[in-house]
Amino acid sequence: MIFKSLSYGIPAVSLLLLSSCSSMYMPNVPAAPMFKDAGEVYVSGNINLKGNVSASGGVAVSDHIGVIANGSYIDRKDNPTDFAQKMGELGIGYFTTFGQRRNRILEVYAGYGIGVVNEVDTRTSTAGPAVVESRDMDFDKIFVQVNYSSTKKEKIRLFGGDRALNYGTILRVSHVNMTDFKIDQVDAHKERNVLIEPVFYTRMEVGRGWQIQYMTGMNFGLMSNDYLKAGHPINSLGILYKFGRKN
Repeated sequence: MIFKSLSYGIPAVSLLLLSSCSSMYMPNVPAAPMFKDAGEVYVSGNINLKGNVSASGGVAVSDHIGVIANGSYIDRKDNPTDFAQKMGELGIGYFTTFGQRRNRILEVYAGYGIGVVNEVDTRTSTAGPAVVESRDMDFDKIFVQVNYSSTKKEKIRLFGGDRALNYGTILRVSHVNMTDFKIDQVDAHKERNVLIEPVFYTRMEVGRGWQIQYMTGMNFGLMSNDYLKAGHPINSLGILYKFGRKN
C-alpha cells in the first residue's frame, strides 16, 4: 500500500513542483504604433510558437496624443499543464518625433487591462488524463510603457525592391493584481506583482503601409510569489498596417 501510494503521490508532487516554476500570467505583445502625425491609424497582429495570439490597434487623435488597445488569447493543451488566458488593455499617451528626417520617435503610454486565466495540471492514468489541480485567476493591471524607434537611413534590397528597416525598444512596467483566485474551486490567497518587461523589435517594410515585425523580450518580477511571477518570454512574429500619414 505504501509503494502504491508513493507511485501516485510522486507524480502528483512532481507536477505541482513543475507548475510552481511557471507563471500563471503570460505577457501580451505591447502596442508600438510609432505615430508621427494626427489621424494615423495602426493595426497589428502577432503569434508565437506557444499559440499566443495578440492583436493591437491605435489612433493618433492629435499631433501628440495617441490611444492604443491590446488583446491576446491562448488556449494551449499541453502535458502536464493546460493553460488558457484572455486579456485586454486600453491606454493613452504622448508621442513626438525628432531628428533631421523625423526618423526617430518617442512614445509614452499608460493604461489599464483585465484578464482571466485557467490552468490545469494533469497526469496520465489508465482511464486517460486525470486532473491533479486546477487554478483559476482573474486579474487587472496598470501599465506604463516607453517606446523608442529609429528608421535606418539605408534601405536593403530584398524581394525585388528596396525595403526600409525600423528598430525599436519598448520598456513596460506593469502592476498586476489578482482580483479573484481559486485552487480546485476554493478561494486561495491572492497575489500581486510588479513586472518589468523590456521588448525589442525589428520591422521591415513590405508594401505601402505594411510591415513585417519580429519581437523578442523578457520579464522580471519584483516580488516573490508562487503563482503570479515572471515567466513566458515574448518571441513572436507579426504583421502591421499603418495608414493616414501626412508625409
